[in-house]
Amino acid sequence: MVLIHRLAHALEVLRENRFGMPLAERLRLGRLPRYLPTTTTFLKRELTLVDANSFLVGVEEIFRNRLYEFPASRPNPLIIDCGANIGLSCLFFKELYPASRIIAFEPDQAVFAALESNIGARGFSGIELHNRAVWVREGLVSFWSEGAYGGRIAKPCDEQGLVQVSSVRLKDYLGGEVDFLKLDIEGAEVEVVADCADLLGNVERMFLEYHSFVDEEQRLDALLGMLRTAGFRYHVKEALTAEVPFRARPLSCGMDLQLNIFAFRT
Repeated sequence: MVLIHRLAHALEVLRENRFGMPLAERLRLGRLPRYLPTTTTFLKRELTLVDANSFLVGVEEIFRNRLYEFPASRPNPLIIDCGANIGLSCLFFKELYPASRIIAFEPDQAVFAALESNIGARGFSGIELHNRAVWVREGLVSFWSEGAYGGRIAKPCDEQGLVQVSSVRLKDYLGGEVDFLKLDIEGAEVEVVADCADLLGNVERMFLEYHSFVDEEQRLDALLGMLRTAGFRYHVKEALTAEVPFRARPLSCGMDLQLNIFAFRT
């Protein structure tokens, strides 16, 4: 009985302190309305949030499930983070490889302000933050601001919440060896990968989120074909899928399917 009590106590301590966040705080965040800015303590430091729901989802995916964990062949890997949001991925990469060099892009101005605050407060070295969208050319693009983690280069169906943001061409950043490329750019991934296909040989590993918009042609085959041509092998996991697709396919920000694609070399 003593052993069972100790095990139960240990589990309770673990539950209360997952990632340094007490259960009461997780419950508070879970009750907040969507898109309400707030702060919390995460990894022993204050963290600025733009949306509690997306933060909790991100913590589960990135820190609990370790979605972006990868083995590096050098202690200071170069990581390009396209769609850095409020910085959870950057925090994870720095926890994984403290000497890593990170180039991070986030186009949403309000989300970028949180990213800048969260990274700046920790005094990291080796991180470049860019308030720009990743696209196939440099300039200005129309951007739909969802307010959390769903912002994207505007689609024809987007009529409200549009702003102009600066863009960069990803190809300009792939001239040398890249250890890890994270590409979560809400539907622009096929065009961007096609634009820099001739330089993908410089990339050791990639994480891509594929987004299928219900009113657009699906291009998963084209994306996987480009990865295969670049010498990658891939593994696909569900991100947003329907339980019974023939009966109902729930939508999220206009998407009926999202897949996580892990591209690597063998």
